[in-house]
Order: sequence, then C-alpha cells, then structure tokens
Amino acid sequence: MSTTIGSGYGILPTLIAESTNVHQQLDTLTQQVSTGLVSQTYAGLGSQASVSLDLNPQLTSLQTYQNNIGQATGSMQVTQTAMTQIQQIAATFAGDIPALNGLNASEVDSIAAQANAALQQVADLLNTQDAGSYVFAGQDTANAPVPSGDAILSSGFYTQINAAVSALSTNGASATATATLAIAGSNATGTSPFSSYLSQPAAAISAPVVQTGEGGTVKTGLLASANSAAVSSGTSTTGSYMRDLMRALATLGSLSSSQINDPGFAGLVQDTGSSLNGVVSAMAVDVGVLGNTQANLTTTKTQLSNTSTALSGQLSSVQDVDLASALSKLTSTQTQLQASYRLITGESSLSLVNFIPA
Repeated sequence: MSTTIGSGYGILPTLIAESTNVHQQLDTLTQQVSTGLVSQTYAGLGSQASVSLDLNPQLTSLQTYQNNIGQATGSMQVTQTAMTQIQQIAATFAGDIPALNGLNASEVDSIAAQANAALQQVADLLNTQDAGSYVFAGQDTANAPVPSGDAILSSGFYTQINAAVSALSTNGASATATATLAIAGSNATGTSPFSSYLSQPAAAISAPVVQTGEGGTVKTGLLASANSAAVSSGTSTTGSYMRDLMRALATLGSLSSSQINDPGFAGLVQDTGSSLNGVVSAMAVDVGVLGNTQANLTTTKTQLSNTSTALSGQLSSVQDVDLASALSKLTSTQTQLQASYRLITGESSLSLVNFIPA
C-alpha cells in the first residue's frame, strides 16, 4: 500500500486533471484575447457554427459585388470625362457648319485642318484607358478600340474618305456622301478604323457588364463603334454616332479651298451638318443613360454596404469575443491555475506518516 494520500485516495490525479482543464481554459482565453475571436475554427463555435457558416460566404459575395461596382463606376466616370470632350468636338463642328458655305477659300483650309486635328483627338479619346483597360473597347478591354490612334490620318478609313471627297467635282454631293457613308459603316479590314472585335455588326459586340448580385448584371460603358441605348436617325447615318462623327470630321478634313466653287460643295457640307446634328442628339442619349446607370449602381453599392454592415453585426455576435470579459476571465483563470499548481506541489509532501501519532 502506498504511503501517500494522493496515491491511496486519488487526490493527486484529481488535482492534475483539474489543473489540466484550467490550463486548457487559459489557453482558450489567451487565444481569444490575442485574436479577438471566440474560436479560429468552426468547431470551436459550437451551436453557433451554422450561423458563421451561413453568413461568411454571404459577406464575401457582398464585398465582391461592392468591389465590382466600385471598379465599374470608376471606369464609367473616366468614360464620361472622355465623352464630354467628344461631345464638345461634335457640338463645335455642328455649330460651324451653317457658316461654312459662306467662308472664303483660306477659311475652308483652316476648318479642314481643325477637323483633322479633331479627328486625331477623337481617336485618342476613344483609346482612353482606366487601370489598363480600354473603356470604349467593349468586352475586348485589352486592345485599343482605334489601333491607329492619332495616326488615323494615315489609316485606310481616312485615305478612302479623302479620295471620295477629292472626287466631289466629278461625282457630286449625293454620290460623295453615299461613298463616305459606306466607308464609315464598313467593318472590312483596311477600311474600318476600329479593332477586329469592334469591327463587327452591332449585335455581335457588347459593352462590359458588372455583377451586382446573385444572378444580377448591369451593362456598363460605351462602345467606340456602336451605340448602346441611343438610336441614330436621319438619312445620313451609319447607325453609330461615333462612326458618323469620325466620318464628318474626315469629310471636313478632306475638303480644300479649291473645291469651294464646286456645285457639290454646298450639298456635301449640308449632308455633313445634318449628320453632325444627329451625332449630338444620339450621343446625349447614351451619355444620359450612362449617367443614370452610374447613379443607380452607386445606390446599389450603398444598399449592399448597409446589408453587409447588418450581417457583419450578426456575425460579430457569434465570432467576436467580448474582450473586457475575456481579459477578466483570463486573469481569474491564471490565478486559479497558480493555486492549482500550489495544491499539487503541496499534496506531494503529504504522507500518512505525518498523521500517525508517534
């Protein structure tokens, strides 16, 4: 028979077991205070694990949607800025058209030079990027919408229109306008000023879309070669206000002072002015729709943020520890563990010999 109380009556194993339990509690509390979490595993949440399992994926999705919208609205703002400049160019030349027939020869050459410079500027603006993505490129954001850029005066698009306008005195206004309209509306390689992706029928290309929720997407951005919501009307349109604008600028840029007295000069100028007026009207529609979409997305992002905040509160009540309470428990548990160690140390010195009378 053992002579120690611990061995004989099971006190020591009990004290050790209790000490181990207290030590485990101390470890848990130390981890909670360090991480701020009730547990770093779902198992440690017990019956509340299902809440965490349900809410965490929802919060991740909500954050993804908010990030998507943030990127989209940022890109849309860049698009709006570029469109403002393009609109100003279109409006300026549309306003100049009525006076063009009354100009003298030298002023025609001046307008032509301005139109060529404006065409180069429009090409550059259509190649605007946001965070490395071309905002007017549709789904093909990695490639420039207008590959020639400001070298567009050397492109097949411009040289073909220039050739058509140069034959004005022979072909007349109607035939010249028809020729330039066909060139501007063409998707043929070597004629279209646009990328291969954008040089397709309008139905085959699309602006970027942003996912705003489960199964919900919104079309964002504008296309360099095709309208989005706007409908270009009139007898002198390709159906795309941007193609029409580039055609008008290329046409004006191809005019020369030597043509001012040609019988077809006034008719071609009138056709160009009519087309430009249609450009200004159609462009305003798409810009307005883009602005409304941007505003709606901002509202959606706010709603998603509010939902995220509410769900985060629910998740916090399950996952996050009450630090004040945890610190208080940590201190008391440390004290309890120290007392447990003292009992174990003291118990080892107890023996029946100490209690048997001499």
